[in-house]
Amino acid sequence: DQLSTLELNIQCGVVDIYVFMCSVSQMMAVWIQNKLKSTEFPEVRGGVDIGIGTVNYVISNMQVVQCSMSGQSMEFKQGTGVSVEVSQLSLAITGSWATQFGIIHDGGSFDLAVYNININTLLGLGDEAGRLSITTISCSDDIGGVHIQFHGGICPAIQQAISKLEMNLQKMPVSIPVNQYIYLSILFTSSPAVTDRSIELDIKGEFYSKSFPSEPPFSASAFDIKYAENYMLSLAASEFFVNSAAYAYLSSEVLQINITDNMIPKSFPFHLNTSQFGVFIPQVSMLCVQVMILEVKIDPVNLHKDASVLKHSLFVLNTLVQSYCYKLLTLTVGSSEIGDFKTAMLEQMLVIAVNRFVLPKLNGKNFK
Repeated sequence: DQLSTLELNIQCGVVDIYVFMCSVSQMMAVWIQNKLKSTEFPEVRGGVDIGIGTVNYVISNMQVVQCSMSGQSMEFKQGTGVSVEVSQLSLAITGSWATQFGIIHDGGSFDLAVYNININTLLGLGDEAGRLSITTISCSDDIGGVHIQFHGGICPAIQQAISKLEMNLQKMPVSIPVNQYIYLSILFTSSPAVTDRSIELDIKGEFYSKSFPSEPPFSASAFDIKYAENYMLSLAASEFFVNSAAYAYLSSEVLQINITDNMIPKSFPFHLNTSQFGVFIPQVSMLCVQVMILEVKIDPVNLHKDASVLKHSLFVLNTLVQSYCYKLLTLTVGSSEIGDFKTAMLEQMLVIAVNRFVLPKLNGKNFK
């Protein structure tokens, strides 16, 4: 499948899928046992005709005190979701009983053992308004050791638990705050793709400015991720994901800086006045001699979609490496009121300014 924006592609490899399923099945077994122990069974009321009248009975306060199972499994169902099967489930149940025949009353407690319970559940995975959704498609159970009618049943309890899980999934935030400037939006672009050996999740992840949220002036490029035979988990992210973060910071006006002369140390050989600027732009010194330039404003940098993947990381322990500024920063003349001029020397000075003023700000604690 072609992926757009941020794509998180989760795959379970052929070799490790059995290890993955075994681990999930064990966690599922613990969850089922805990769920059964906390299940509330309704009272069972009835009557038995003994020829001379009817004996009414009430069975109440039933509670599962012990639960064991010898087999549990989970497997992917292509195009549907996940199949969960529990076999050889045994329960020990305690409760209270009471009878009434006319004015005669009796009561007490009881212990009940139920054997050979089998449960089969098919869960559907889908996409609900950008969030992962889960539903119960079917559920069946049979009890081999006790002939009794259970009012309430096991499957309704499972369906109720799945419904609660679905409610929690729908309450999960799709916008995650990153810091005071930007947040990350995460939405499912399609329903999970389930095969007999894997499940793939396509997620759109994009950073937005908190103060000026808007779509970036570039679009995501589709790309493919190959199935990894020997990996349990595979993750892939497009360059759009990173570029959207840069654009979000630009939209928040975080990456804009005004460099004034009082920010430059007096011992520094270069200052913001027309005579020294005339070395780089001769036209400036011809207009005014020895006039202080109050400030130089660095506006947001243009982002281009024709990007390429770098072989080396720009970020090491949340720190932007300075050596890359020489490769990544370029300066060109957009428009000029004083004619054309060369920018090579200005570009070198700008790199120095970025290393001295901008990078320390980016590497500050507010951006980590």
